[in-house]
Amino acid sequence: MSPSFTKSHELFARAARVMPQGIYGHFTPVFTVPGSYPYFMERARGSHFWDVDGNEYIDYLCAYGPMILGYANDKVDDAYRRQAGLGSCCSIATRLSVDLAERVTSTIDGADWVMFAKNGADVTSMALMLARGYRKRAKIVLAEEGYHGTQAWAGTSTVGITPADRADILMVPWGDLDALRETVAAWKGQIAGAMFTPYHHPVFADQKLPGPSFWAEVRKLCDENGIVLIIDDVRAGWRLDLKGSAHHFGFRPDMACYSKGMANGYAISMLVGAEKLRVTASKAYMTGSFWMNAPEMAVALVCLDEMERMNVAGVVRELGEALTRGLRELSEAHGLKVSITGPAALPFMKFANETNFLRSQLFCGECAGRGVFFHPHHNWFLSAAHTKEDIAKTLEAADAGFRAVKERFGD
Repeated sequence: MSPSFTKSHELFARAARVMPQGIYGHFTPVFTVPGSYPYFMERARGSHFWDVDGNEYIDYLCAYGPMILGYANDKVDDAYRRQAGLGSCCSIATRLSVDLAERVTSTIDGADWVMFAKNGADVTSMALMLARGYRKRAKIVLAEEGYHGTQAWAGTSTVGITPADRADILMVPWGDLDALRETVAAWKGQIAGAMFTPYHHPVFADQKLPGPSFWAEVRKLCDENGIVLIIDDVRAGWRLDLKGSAHHFGFRPDMACYSKGMANGYAISMLVGAEKLRVTASKAYMTGSFWMNAPEMAVALVCLDEMERMNVAGVVRELGEALTRGLRELSEAHGLKVSITGPAALPFMKFANETNFLRSQLFCGECAGRGVFFHPHHNWFLSAAHTKEDIAKTLEAADAGFRAVKERFGD
């Protein structure tokens, strides 16, 4: 129950001397529960990883989403090694860029063309540029608490950000149609695009699914006002629907951004778009030294084939339903109130009768001590590598976690 983190702490002391924060960004230990979580991993396989001190975890973060088929997946890694042996970053593109583009446009609903990059932030920025270039307007609508990367315009950082960086960004609450209509009316004829996630997945808060008519109304509003509708599907893409989360929710955006689960952990992203934006995309100069790397494209092709073969969206949904159903039953058995929100494949659980996350931190810390890696503040992820045995072991740990919460906080 009290794993040793001696090597993690020793490494962190070294890291703090040579890197800001020691571990920065979303990997920082500050986001979890100090004393209950490791800082550095040693190896990973399937749905498990082992830290540098030898502690083993069933991982429900899946590298914050990229791991969808399982760590160290043989088919995926073999594809990378084969292509890496033929070349990686080169002076011209490879045929794999064509193969992957054809595969993507035949798979994702509404994708008439595709442009590849490396990170989610690359393609969300590309989408904004193309929306502005297409409409010849400056304003962009984003959702409050939404995450689209650490770019200056994205609204997620404060250090070094000037008012000019966000002068043309308009914020509305996610899912609030009235607020969106009011914003569009107030800036009529000036809004180039609106970028939202397919459902709302903020940090430190319940997730929100769209209402039955929400996306149809948003699509109609954008069409009536000449606004390019962009979906940031970087986090959820592939886990809800192989054809895209927009297809899952029954609408078609003008552009959509993907990364994370696209290549099971290898660095690649893409922007897909509708035919009407093809000329604008052709005129824009957007490039990166590593955007055409062949091994990652080889992996993405294999990953797409595997996800289709396995019906990965169905698999992770069923696993997520088993996990969340078990957590609800256990919490009720302990007389505790929890809120489990979002799609079953990407659930988030917090305690419904608190806002300071102290119960969540205790619960997740207790689970981590028993080999289950939950995050107390961020949504979780299921993968095709998780098993029924993993779920059963996880619920055993969760039972102990709920018991600890009940003993310390009561109902």
